[in-house]
Amino acid sequence: MIVPPDLIEPITAIHAAPHRLVLAFAGAGSLGLAWLHAIAGSSRTILEAIDAYSPPSLAQLTGNLAAPAVSALTAQAMATWAYQRAQALSSGEWPLLGIGLTAAIITDRARRGPDHAFLAIHSSDGISTTHLIMERIAQQRSDQEIYVSRWLITEIARACGVLCK
Repeated sequence: MIVPPDLIEPITAIHAAPHRLVLAFAGAGSLGLAWLHAIAGSSRTILEAIDAYSPPSLAQLTGNLAAPAVSALTAQAMATWAYQRAQALSSGEWPLLGIGLTAAIITDRARRGPDHAFLAIHSSDGISTTHLIMERIAQQRSDQEIYVSRWLITEIARACGVLCK
């Protein structure tokens, strides 16, 4: 597993920050988790991660939310679940982040709608949500996974107060 060279510094800074994270994924972005684990310090930063890929798993995670799987509401519900999980798992007075990322990227079946993703980060200050529209930035699923994962690392760094290049 090779971490892109330009992400080594931000990931190292994330691990040096006091924040503790729980991450919930659906559809893409889990490569970012692998990158976080590939740099020393992830055991301080990451409390838990889940990939709720099947519809029943996602429904359980979001409390059977009646919203599309890839939506701001779903990402926010995932982030809230992750934040509550971080509160349950954390010992000490660490700043906590619950991260929810849901995405629709290139697939091997017909799918309506754009290739896009929503990322929500729940902190003690509330929830922030961002939307990424890919409009076929890449022609391969693996390239879109990399793109979404880079976005994830950038947003985690921002939430931790780490400046990214």
